[in-house]
Amino acid sequence: MNKLLIRSLNEQFPIEIIYMAPHQQLTKRKIIVKRVNLDSIVSYCFLRKQLRTFRVEHILAAYPLLKSRGLYGNSH
Repeated sequence: MNKLLIRSLNEQFPIEIIYMAPHQQLTKRKIIVKRVNLDSIVSYCFLRKQLRTFRVEHILAAYPLLKSRGLYGNSH
């Protein structure tokens, strides 16, 4: 997963993550990584349309978006 986060940072391409938000709420986010810190990443979040910080330990899965779904996809 870390390789994908770094690749998103270096190539500025969107990925999708499954994230455990506070209170154990699962969310799916489409992001582009802007900065990688020791325990978090700062990313542009297409759902919120702003920069957001995600704790790496709360990212349960990360995968590239499929071309057939479009660059940014339509589901949230």
